[in-house]
Amino acid sequence: MRRKIIAGNWKMNMTPSEAVQLVNELKPLVANEEVDVVFCVPAIDIIPAMEAAKGSNINIGAENMYFEDKGAFTGEISPAMLTDVGVKYVVIGHSERREYFAETDETVNKKVKKAFEYGITPIICCGESLAQREQGVTIDFIRQQIKIAFLDVTAEQAKKAVIAYEPIWAIGTGKVATTEQAQEVCKAIRECIAEIYDDATAEEIRIQYGGSVSASSAPELFAQPDIDGGLVGGASLKPDFGSIVNYNK
Repeated sequence: MRRKIIAGNWKMNMTPSEAVQLVNELKPLVANEEVDVVFCVPAIDIIPAMEAAKGSNINIGAENMYFEDKGAFTGEISPAMLTDVGVKYVVIGHSERREYFAETDETVNKKVKKAFEYGITPIICCGESLAQREQGVTIDFIRQQIKIAFLDVTAEQAKKAVIAYEPIWAIGTGKVATTEQAQEVCKAIRECIAEIYDDATAEEIRIQYGGSVSASSAPELFAQPDIDGGLVGGASLKPDFGSIVNYNK
């Protein structure tokens, strides 16, 4: 039985002092020992958020990292910097990174491999646009994203990865893929992993759904056989996140 993982992606929100306040507010609300809880926060918030989360079940993750160890890459953050402060998770390839910052499937693959090199669990994002869904190419497009993301990644590494399926048309729009749509794509992702590796690897890997996840939609979504939790955006900045984390209570 795969353990559920519910992660909050704060995006470009929360100053360091606000981050501390939010972590302290959410700590008692997300105290569900049956799931892994991760807050992926802006780089400047990582250290204060970690301090605030001490003694709780909250893991602090990063929203991005570069694929080099160090060097003349102004403005970037390295995996060594993340591991030095104890970061265990990093979001890679979010649709906003792809759209606004020209990230590609190839750079996602480089980051995935570098994350594993440093013992960081990548939360690998994939998802289609509304036009792609309407054109009926959703599964083909996502299979391509997955196949390139896992290029030269070993089965043992892949088992530890987290994949987040986020239909772009459902991020921050209030629209949510139906439970059937979300399950269909997450199942296809698992089948793709089985093709790349084997059934055992596919059974172990955790696949999240993201895109306007709410306290009301979480129980049904997370009950699906191929959905192992959620990557939550705006709702992770509010007390409602506690209800999402405690979907099984």
